[in-house]
Amino acid sequence: MTESQERTGADTQRTGRDAASGAGASEAGASEAGASEAGGDAQAAPAPPPPAFAPDSLVLNRKLPLWYQVSQSLRASILGRPQDASARLPTEEQLAAHYGVSVLTMRQALKELEAEGLISRHRRRGTFIEPRARRVSPVRLLGSVDAIVAQQSGEATTILGHGPTAVPGDLAEFFPDCAEVTCYRRLRRDGQSDEPTNWAENAVRPDIAARIDVADLERWPMTKVLRDVVGVRISRITDTVEARLADPVTAELLQVPLLSPILHYTGVTYDEEGRVVDVARIRYRGDRFSFSVTVEAH
Repeated sequence: MTESQERTGADTQRTGRDAASGAGASEAGASEAGASEAGGDAQAAPAPPPPAFAPDSLVLNRKLPLWYQVSQSLRASILGRPQDASARLPTEEQLAAHYGVSVLTMRQALKELEAEGLISRHRRRGTFIEPRARRVSPVRLLGSVDAIVAQQSGEATTILGHGPTAVPGDLAEFFPDCAEVTCYRRLRRDGQSDEPTNWAENAVRPDIAARIDVADLERWPMTKVLRDVVGVRISRITDTVEARLADPVTAELLQVPLLSPILHYTGVTYDEEGRVVDVARIRYRGDRFSFSVTVEAH
């Protein structure tokens, strides 16, 4: 073998070793890359953002102050929102467009909720729902159904029982064509302190009650369920509030002394045909609620 042939053979062997070494390194690199990708997949995916806050719709009554109706509707939406919903509200302009009012009207409505401590407004940052906002406060009634919904929203509700029963004697005048009504009994608690605040009995026409899902009453007030879920076209609600003394059942449910003062609310809901569809009797703790009614001159 010549010297040239020896050099050629040696070069060929080195080339083979280098190729094998390069292939091994490439495979190792690919293995490391795969491990890296696997490690990346093993990491927890980022939590999805909370659902955007979406206020309920509102049919405006031109006989009542627009800012008041908007504030009450927005208040009900805030208090009835899902627990995981975003705490940030849409902009003034977006809310004004949603409700079909001017930005000035929307600003006045937001100012009302801010004064109540339900929201906080930060320049250049936006408007946010206060996480520690008190969910029970005085209600100012101007004849708006949304005011009733707002007042009853935002509390944890426990269904105590429901079912058909003979029309109670003191309700016979409201259900002259019914032999029985469906009665719903509910206990409401403060969403933060878990303290009982009121308990309610609703007597509902059987044909309407047949369309009510009891699970909805754990989330929303009866008025909202009747109007927005069942589709009852409510024409008016007549409210009566009086002072009473706590009976044994009320004292036990609301955790107050027997014969202590309570506020007894009766709300009679009528549909467009003039029929009574629901009579609500609610016992409120006297130390947690006050009612005021404003009568507009024009």
